[in-house]
Amino acid sequence: MFDPPLTCFSDESITAVREWLQAAGISDERTKLSHGSNWLSFYATVGEAESLLKTKYYAFEHAETGAPHIACQDYSIPRHLSDHIDFVTPTLHFDVKPAAPKGDRLSKRQVPANAPNAKSIGNPGTAPGAGSIPKFGRWINPWNIISQLENCDTQITPDCLRALYEFLPNNHANPANSYGIVEYTPQAYLPSDLDLFFANFSKAQVGDRPIFDSIDGGVLQTTNQSFDFNGESDLDLEYAMTLVYPQKVTLYQVGDIEGDASFNNFLDAIDASYCTYEGGDDPTEDGVYPDPAADGYKGAEACGAFAATKVISTSYGSNEHDFTPFYEMRQCNEYMKLGLMGITILYSSGDYGVAGNGGQCIAANGTYNNGTTGKFNPSFPGTCPYVTSVGATQVKPGTNIVKALASGTQPEQACETVIYSGGGFSNVFPMPSYQSSAVKEFFANHPPPYGADRYNNSMMTRGFPDVSANGANYVEAVDGNFSLVYGTSASSPTFGSVITLINQARMDIGKQSVGFLNPTLYAHPGVLNDITTGGNQGCGTPGFTATTGWDPVSTI
Repeated sequence: MFDPPLTCFSDESITAVREWLQAAGISDERTKLSHGSNWLSFYATVGEAESLLKTKYYAFEHAETGAPHIACQDYSIPRHLSDHIDFVTPTLHFDVKPAAPKGDRLSKRQVPANAPNAKSIGNPGTAPGAGSIPKFGRWINPWNIISQLENCDTQITPDCLRALYEFLPNNHANPANSYGIVEYTPQAYLPSDLDLFFANFSKAQVGDRPIFDSIDGGVLQTTNQSFDFNGESDLDLEYAMTLVYPQKVTLYQVGDIEGDASFNNFLDAIDASYCTYEGGDDPTEDGVYPDPAADGYKGAEACGAFAATKVISTSYGSNEHDFTPFYEMRQCNEYMKLGLMGITILYSSGDYGVAGNGGQCIAANGTYNNGTTGKFNPSFPGTCPYVTSVGATQVKPGTNIVKALASGTQPEQACETVIYSGGGFSNVFPMPSYQSSAVKEFFANHPPPYGADRYNNSMMTRGFPDVSANGANYVEAVDGNFSLVYGTSASSPTFGSVITLINQARMDIGKQSVGFLNPTLYAHPGVLNDITTGGNQGCGTPGFTATTGWDPVSTI
């Protein structure tokens, strides 16, 4: 965002500057006048700004903090504007106080995600540093963002995803269609981050915002700003909104600032009957409203207050080992009900391979250990048979996806960069019939080299994930900068975007939404790409290995 402040507040000055920007291709939709009419801000790519100001921008790094700062050595504006513009920023100015490192700006809610015996309770691990949120890679300079598909092995952008999964930019919205993204307070998106992302990848969307559904005091908190607070929600919305635009996206913001809301609290909000089903929620695991905490939400619990969208993607997850089978089966039955109503439920499969959140594994005494040994720790709700569990892939290093796709070569593998795709077998849910043939084939042709001390090897329980999508090297705008991020947190909203576009195509010809996907996916595996390389290590083992056909690592 560039800000040319106006020397005076006259309409003449404002008009003159806007006409200059319009002549350069920067429309009024990309400009914003401050309330005092003394600043005119506009969004532009680096290339547009360099052309407009006849300059070259560079990234400077603070010697002590490493904070990036964008500046140029000189710039030029037309002579006839010299009486209307005082100065333009960012340009020559270095008098900006460097911020504290982003990782240091955390709230009192930070808890070590990998603490031995730590329990994620009913809430989906929303605390800063929690194991289910995406993983930070590194900050990147905006002008180093790739523009060629040949470089998608180093960075993933919306166009990379469209090329990989062969779908075009959307050009319309069907009013019967809908797509929902679930977030849990204190995680929250920053509007300025959305606009920064849109300005680079979907200019028509600058200023676009999700439909906001506040559940049980859900709030877009901005007091705490860091990757740990904004990374998840920014990532989910930037990609979901861009990939399905102009289809609107609904944001379900769940829970008050205390951050105690659970998956059950969200389900209550979209189905009133679930509030009392089988005795209702568990107050030891789920958020209680009105919230007795001093700063908590004092309103009544949301029961059926919001409509369910046709696709619902959630990038959070807990460990199956955290709950009782009754708790999980009650919740799983609700996902079955939603599927029968034509709603597709997607959950990320996890980022620690065969281990649980934070890399935790299950010790012989049933507690969590440090993750170097022990029993595999499957995720939940991904092990519910009525959920579509989404794992992660990555473009193979050094692979030109344009050439690979043209030659019919598979450009992806199971993700093994920063994160490992969550996968394995449930300790609670039996194998669903739709999956039986695929899982039996896996065990017959590729038997894992582990015994019952490592995982449920009965060959009778639910395997996951069901599908996968790219989960590595995503370019994300977060806290005013661009970064690379990793995780099945990216895979789920990406896959959900594809399903939303499929729903749209069906609705355009009078058909219904696809609803519960898994039986169709397993009955027609040819519609997916078979990922046959990579693995999902964890608990001191190589984990499982991707191979032909279904496997508990990644399939797409």
